[in-house]
Amino acid sequence: MARSEMDIDSYPLLSRGPLSLRLAPGVGGGIASFECCAVSGENVTIFRPFDPAGKSPTSLASFPLVPFVNRVRGGAFTFRGRRVTLARNMPPDPSPLHGQGWLNAWQVERLGADRAELVYRHAADEWPWAYEARQTFALDENGLSLILSCANRSAEPMPCGLGQHPYFLCTPQTRLDTGVESVWTIDEHVLPIEQVPAVGRFDLNDRLVCGQDLDHGFGGWSGRAMISDPERPFRIVMSSPDASFFQLYSPASGGLFVAEPVSHANAAMNAPEEDWAGLGMRVLKPGETMSLTMRVEVLAL
Repeated sequence: MARSEMDIDSYPLLSRGPLSLRLAPGVGGGIASFECCAVSGENVTIFRPFDPAGKSPTSLASFPLVPFVNRVRGGAFTFRGRRVTLARNMPPDPSPLHGQGWLNAWQVERLGADRAELVYRHAADEWPWAYEARQTFALDENGLSLILSCANRSAEPMPCGLGQHPYFLCTPQTRLDTGVESVWTIDEHVLPIEQVPAVGRFDLNDRLVCGQDLDHGFGGWSGRAMISDPERPFRIVMSSPDASFFQLYSPASGGLFVAEPVSHANAAMNAPEEDWAGLGMRVLKPGETMSLTMRVEVLAL
């Protein structure tokens, strides 16, 4: 349902130095706001702020992706002789996206002035494996460190992938500077067609990023991206040592973009399992855990 400003004010708030982070445990375990207090005393957004009229996690500042990222082609894949069928979760898109974590409430397990831990426990259903996902948020005076983990609580192996989905506001002067080696071209359903070198319009080295009509996955990510805009009093450096893949959504309409550190390629589970390692898809043994760290530093100009 729609949420009021009063509801947002009741969400857990972390702060450290000039930075503040408001969490939304009940809305997919996401982030409602991430802000920096500028020298002028004005709060400046780092992530796109939560829309209080929003009805889904896509209105948040950021949300977690677990236990897979991006799309499953046709809502089905086969794993070790078992066909798994998943219902679409963002109609009219025919492909289910981003797993279950972003569409369910998370519980607050620990909450301090500048640290918090959220947990989501999934019981086997159409995704036929039980798992436990955790997020640890830690603010310091220079940025946010966020660790997302997933533990297989089933008695059999489970496919797994992780990512984060932060939204950023942008103007025609906003620049993204990051290194990638390849990109997947896409069809009308944003599903991958062919992996090609990331050159020309897919080159992400110090480029204008707003209104670029991109919704593509990239391979060979450097693990570090810088975001800057002459209208903002800081630069943002987002990094993830655990992510070799990067997803960029920059709608032609402009105003915002999404820069996602992700552990595997779009629709990786639809590939033969022998190709999964090269596409970043993991298989967790019973009781095994994987994690993805994202660091967002705010560098004053």
